[in-house]
Amino acid sequence: MNALKVLGGRGLREALRTPDALLPTLFIPLFFLVVNVGQAARIFPTDTTPFLKGQSYAAFQLPATILLAASFGTAALYLVEEIENGYFDKIRATPVSRTSIALGRLISEPIKIAVMTVFILLVAFPFGVTVTSGVVGVLLLVMLAAGWATGYAAFLQFVALKTRSAAATNSAGLVFFPLLFLTPNFVPRNLLTDQMEVAATFNPVTYVMESMRSLILEPLNWPVIAPGFIVVAVFVGVMLGINVRVMSSYD
Repeated sequence: MNALKVLGGRGLREALRTPDALLPTLFIPLFFLVVNVGQAARIFPTDTTPFLKGQSYAAFQLPATILLAASFGTAALYLVEEIENGYFDKIRATPVSRTSIALGRLISEPIKIAVMTVFILLVAFPFGVTVTSGVVGVLLLVMLAAGWATGYAAFLQFVALKTRSAAATNSAGLVFFPLLFLTPNFVPRNLLTDQMEVAATFNPVTYVMESMRSLILEPLNWPVIAPGFIVVAVFVGVMLGINVRVMSSYD
């Protein structure tokens, strides 16, 4: 447990020492939020668009912004850098368990994303966005983002361990973009074309997005919120298990 704390703390210190590495993870999602709202807000005015539930189109787009910020997996990028410069082999030579090495860096990811999610919310609030489900909703929103970030960083860490390549790990991060665009990103699922609705239904990111959107647009609605947490729990569990297994056989 001590090794896990030390490695997790090290991951946080890395982020603090290189804040410029985190800036794109905030700038790019906020850029897409501004562009998407600028292009579609007049199509979906607050007063005549029922699915906005009295809020602006920015509130509808906010979950996509948070999910994008949570899908950069910076922990894995720091890891692959150490693999390439040989420092990772020095860590493996220490008497630290492989499980702690696999999980240590990942436990810093939800803390970073929790802070970033709060920052994004603070940026959105002055533009009239509110979290209708209240303080509990904000906490659940942060938990969902932190959980998704952990699972996605673990996915990228798996790619880093298998390929040992920064280029391959960076390219794998782009997988999130097609997944994002196969969700009800711009309109609710029932307004999509039949083909897109089927694709969105089979896309697990859809349920995380709809859960976040529900927390922002309406009072606590557990039948919509719960699937998002189930998806995140399964994603995190599977990816952490795979990482521990890959790290155990890493040579």
